Amino acid sequence: MKNILIIGAGFAGLWSALSAVRQLELNARKDVEVTLLAPQAELHVRPRFYEPDVHTMAAPLQALFEAVNVRFVQGTAFHIDEAARRVRYRTQSGTECELGYDRLIMACGSVLNRPDMVGIEHVFDVDKIDSAARLETHLKSLANLPDTPARNTVVVAGGGFTGIETATELPARLRSILGEQATLRVVVIDRGARVGAALGDGIRPAIEQACEALGVEWICGATVASVDPDGVLLDNGQRIDASTVIWTVGFKANPLTEQISGERDRQGRLHVDGNLKVKGNDAVYAAGDVAYAACDEVGNHAVMSCQHAIPLGRYAGNNAVAELIGVAPMTYSQPKYVTCLDLGAWGAVYTEGWERQVSPPEDKAEAKLLKSQINTVWIYPPAANDRAAALAAADPTIPVA
Repeated sequence: MKNILIIGAGFAGLWSALSAVRQLELNARKDVEVTLLAPQAELHVRPRFYEPDVHTMAAPLQALFEAVNVRFVQGTAFHIDEAARRVRYRTQSGTECELGYDRLIMACGSVLNRPDMVGIEHVFDVDKIDSAARLETHLKSLANLPDTPARNTVVVAGGGFTGIETATELPARLRSILGEQATLRVVVIDRGARVGAALGDGIRPAIEQACEALGVEWICGATVASVDPDGVLLDNGQRIDASTVIWTVGFKANPLTEQISGERDRQGRLHVDGNLKVKGNDAVYAAGDVAYAACDEVGNHAVMSCQHAIPLGRYAGNNAVAELIGVAPMTYSQPKYVTCLDLGAWGAVYTEGWERQVSPPEDKAEAKLLKSQINTVWIYPPAANDRAAALAAADPTIPVA
């Protein structure tokens, strides 16, 4: 029995597993086992971690895995031996075990890059479900503190996608905790020269309008130099008193990828070929946030998002099986790129293309409904009680975005 081992139960890992099983069934093969290794049999819906009630954002996967005959192994990978084709992992109790593979799919995701900065231990983030829950607990605890400017101020470090969605959601979250009459201040600190610089000119007007309506401030051309329990010091010398600092700056591929031979980009993502096989590697594929993958023929590459992780998983699982059983692989292609940016109580903005030009639905309320549908329906896993539909959804040829 040959084995495909997938590391990670995020969007890329889940869809790699489903696609692998689909390809095996299409070819009536029962001589390949699909194994998925992850700390929990759960899909943590990371794109929603800026919202409240984060404890509800873990979708169970065990029943789905059982329905499609994916072997789930609970544990955390820590060592990859490419020569022996073995992966060592630790169980919840700390016991060290290992799994072999014929093909390995790296789908272990990305991590927030916390810099070696004075006071970094004081910052919160929305990177993982546990850290987002810690932030939520902290925000609720603010109601027990004296009413001061520092209590009522939140600094968001980073004006990228995560920073913007977090910052624009905060006014409503804070008012639900501190009351409608509280004098609130939400400040985004970003090194870009203009509001939303990381997302481009096309989407900027909507971000500016939303932030003005919500009272979200921006300090551009600056970075956080240090943090303490009472606030932040910026590199321009400005001091902001704040009881809450949220870090959203910079993501990098899971450090586990450093054990895979191959070229990497500046975020640590593994360069892959058109079939999503790590270039120069005999047995390893990469999908999701760990893959530096060309998604079209004009120089655009997949970004760290579920929009790309889901189809990358579909192709990686399909192609890993195809190679093992001797059928033709499918070349990854995802030329369409869209953005649906949540802008809190103001609404949302939908764009198409890598230049992020605003497209229908242009109405902010309609875009908000679309964002809600994406977040609560489209990115969730298939139902376990319809095996055929779950596998059909893993077809790499399904149009995305």
